[in-house]
Amino acid sequence: MVQGYEKIINAWPTFSSVLSAPQTDDDLDRLIGFCDYLVDQIGGNEKHPLIGLLDIVGTLIEKYEDEHIAEPEGTPTGCLKYLMEEHGLRQKDLTELGSPGVISEILSGKRELNKRHIKALAKRFGCSPAVFI
Repeated sequence: MVQGYEKIINAWPTFSSVLSAPQTDDDLDRLIGFCDYLVDQIGGNEKHPLIGLLDIVGTLIEKYEDEHIAEPEGTPTGCLKYLMEEHGLRQKDLTELGSPGVISEILSGKRELNKRHIKALAKRFGCSPAVFI
């Protein structure tokens, strides 16, 4: 058992800059990039040997976001508009929602977000789907 610890201790300097608790938004962005890379490597394989590492990275991201990033409150459309403004997005940038007409109807409140929209927006903005419900 101690031999396993020694391997980890000896290897830590090699990857500690990638796998450490984020202290800044730049650190968070770096960790999210690493998370995205791991997701690509793992695919849908829940038995993949990197799944534990993905869990650790996800936990570090979640902890930082819980402590430093407030999720907007309000109506789903209001939250979407807020996030668009925060990210410097315009209506035409939300192609994952559908045609320009659909996007316009959503933003004007004439159409509600559906499950597909909510899932796509949560992924785009890196927030809980509950923000859009």
